[in-house]
Amino acid sequence: MKNRIAFFFILLMISTSIYAQKIMRIGIIGLDTSHSTAFTELINGGSDETFSKGFRIVAAYPYGSKTIQSSYERIPGYIEKVKAQGVEIVSSIAELLDKVDCVLLETNDGRLHLEQAMEVFKAGKICYIDKPIGATLGDAIAIYEMAERYNIPIFSSSALRFTPQNQKLRNGELGKILGADCYSPHKVEPTHPDFGFYGIHGVETLYTVMGTGCESVNRMSSDRGDIVVGRWKDGRIGTFRGITKGPQIYGGTAFTPKGAVTVGGYQGYKVLLKQILTFFQTGVAPISKEETIEIFTFMKASNMSKEQNGRIVTLEEAYQKGRKDAQKLIKAYK
Repeated sequence: MKNRIAFFFILLMISTSIYAQKIMRIGIIGLDTSHSTAFTELINGGSDETFSKGFRIVAAYPYGSKTIQSSYERIPGYIEKVKAQGVEIVSSIAELLDKVDCVLLETNDGRLHLEQAMEVFKAGKICYIDKPIGATLGDAIAIYEMAERYNIPIFSSSALRFTPQNQKLRNGELGKILGADCYSPHKVEPTHPDFGFYGIHGVETLYTVMGTGCESVNRMSSDRGDIVVGRWKDGRIGTFRGITKGPQIYGGTAFTPKGAVTVGGYQGYKVLLKQILTFFQTGVAPISKEETIEIFTFMKASNMSKEQNGRIVTLEEAYQKGRKDAQKLIKAYK
């Protein structure tokens, strides 16, 4: 009888252990963006969505920007929202990392991402870094290089990349892409170079459709918005319109041999979260380092063009400037 009880006890322990292993514990850094509360609701909110089964957001470190007003004003309210979903609020990133298996780095201020990401890398945790991956091209290059140094898989993306229509365009299901014009709101944030803080949504949409390979850009600007024209190495032309004044809309037009095709707009965060959770399971990023860095190089080149009255600027020229900035940042962590 005692042996039978011991046997059942062992089975219970094994089954409990297996169940515990099925739950992947997620931590959030930064409660200053709506992404944090949206992701928490989708994962912890009791939804019957199968894609989020086996995951739980268990802890959050709230900060987060302390200088961008539109960000830090949200933090107290967002703390209460995630606490209502069973999330523990912790006082440091170090405390967070002791409690989780993987990290959503959601801090809205890209200037903090390298410093915060370094703590995650050193702890050996897989990490999704929300847009922008860094405030500058130099930040982006440095973050990827440090992630590689610590052998930590990372990726960063706008939700617009994974809009179903944009994935069809990306995969060639709607025809060969001859060129594309894409647009999104451009909210100027003085602490970040143009487009990096918000216009990146439209730039990433353009890259989703066109792919990598842009070699040069030039830009025209006014107080109502901006147009950046990019020439790809194969001769294709792609444009990004950043809307400063006017409707806050996302989308565009892709051109194929069969005609013009609508580019998809914003359709919620679920499409992005599905990719993030798959990434946490597999460690395989759905976007290459090279593409994300080229997006930041495109934005830097566009800013250089604006500063020089619309001069055509090569991405190679912009990249070399960003590379020098990255080397200075990396030295601080040697």
